Amino acid sequence: MNRRKFLHSTTLAGAALATGQVHAAPKFADASWQSLPRWRGFNLLEKFIRGVHDAPFEESDFDIIAEWGFNFVRLPCDYRIWTEAPGHYREAPLKEIDRAIRLGRERGIHVLLNLHRAPGYTVAKPQPEKLDLWADDTGGEEARRQFAAQWQMFAERYRGIPSRELSFNLVNEPPRIPAEKYIRACAAAVEAIHRADPDRLVLADGLEYGHIPVPELKALRIGQCTRGYDPIQLSHYRADWIKGSKNYPLPTWPMLTHPTAFLCGNLKKDLQSPLILQGNFPAGTKLALHLTRLSASPHLVIKADGQTLLQRSFATTPENHQPEVTDVLETELSATAQEISIAVEKGDWLKWQELHIAPPAQPVTRLRSLDKWGGKPGTWVIGPDGVAQCASGNKIECDRDVLWNRSVEPWIKLRDSGVGVMVGEWGCHNRTPHPVALAWMRDCLANWQRANFGWALWNLRGSFGVLDSERKDVAYENFRGHKLDRQMLELLRAG
Repeated sequence: MNRRKFLHSTTLAGAALATGQVHAAPKFADASWQSLPRWRGFNLLEKFIRGVHDAPFEESDFDIIAEWGFNFVRLPCDYRIWTEAPGHYREAPLKEIDRAIRLGRERGIHVLLNLHRAPGYTVAKPQPEKLDLWADDTGGEEARRQFAAQWQMFAERYRGIPSRELSFNLVNEPPRIPAEKYIRACAAAVEAIHRADPDRLVLADGLEYGHIPVPELKALRIGQCTRGYDPIQLSHYRADWIKGSKNYPLPTWPMLTHPTAFLCGNLKKDLQSPLILQGNFPAGTKLALHLTRLSASPHLVIKADGQTLLQRSFATTPENHQPEVTDVLETELSATAQEISIAVEKGDWLKWQELHIAPPAQPVTRLRSLDKWGGKPGTWVIGPDGVAQCASGNKIECDRDVLWNRSVEPWIKLRDSGVGVMVGEWGCHNRTPHPVALAWMRDCLANWQRANFGWALWNLRGSFGVLDSERKDVAYENFRGHKLDRQMLELLRAG
């Protein structure tokens, strides 16, 4: 028996004796940076944010995950939990990570260890890092040195555990930066890992918060992780940590088209176009347009059958040329009209959130915009029931096919080039209506089955999870002290 096999067998045997439990030898699928198994599982958040999510991992989570037939956990961690100073680490929290890895190994659950916060970078908003992992200056060099040292410590600590049982995920969701800056940071960490443990499997998230594959990383001999949050207006509806999410339209699936939130003027000639409303609008119909932001002194005009109802000029300054606003523009029709147009005739652009159309003694239309740059507002037909339907262009904003083309095919191209791919995070916040969430999840899973991509739901317990999600439209099942979303669980087990 070689050293690696000896270490593997004795570690599991010792753990079983220490806990008084004897598990059948678990089976793990072979894994390499070129070809990842179709893992399926969950993110566990016990080490997610120092002072907020900072507790030992729960053995019962691993029991439940294995019992349900899943085989994967990702552990997104905050390096500050165990780091006293650069190069000085506290043993107590590291031993809790040791134990989580052991719990996975005993149950046939692959563990992916991730730095959700790394020296020099975090996607989380509170307490930004003092150093910048992507910078070209001496601060950036120091951040990359500390980043590599973190991973070297883990590589040395877990040397001998096979990569089919444990892998490393370098840093969570790098931002929109040049690929060479990202590759530079990854290369430092990968070199440190493979110097200590040449066989360790390493994965890197895609750029732009995990959404864009990075073919250049192939030279480092590492796999890559994508995300499954598209469209964000559905997956993060009214998520309080996402700016503007409280203004997202109520999600549907497939997601129906909404007019763009941006009304562009003559400074954006290629996008300049009015929002047009067609229907029977009697005299006394009231309009209320809720504005949120504007750019470069736009001049807005609202017309009914070509006659001006309201016009308003907004002044901006060079120091504040795109201010946020909370104006509500109100006007009323003095005569019956068949068409209402809302346009920015001069200036850059104006952003609106919601338009209310209130005819006398008829249902009120509440038309919400989609916070998405690049389209034209289009024409909308208002029926007698107050429902607005798109009269021009595609009536579907997003569905399974759109997700495939937009979020899966670019990663299939990377996979077909010889790079292993999986979905490191995905899920739907608890404010999205449950039937909509399940329909969207079903299509995501179908796409990943088709692509043969593994996945890890964010999370097991919590607002995205199958346990204790605190949705208001679910009939929960009592399950070992938790509230179980049985419909979501069965969907995941089938996917």
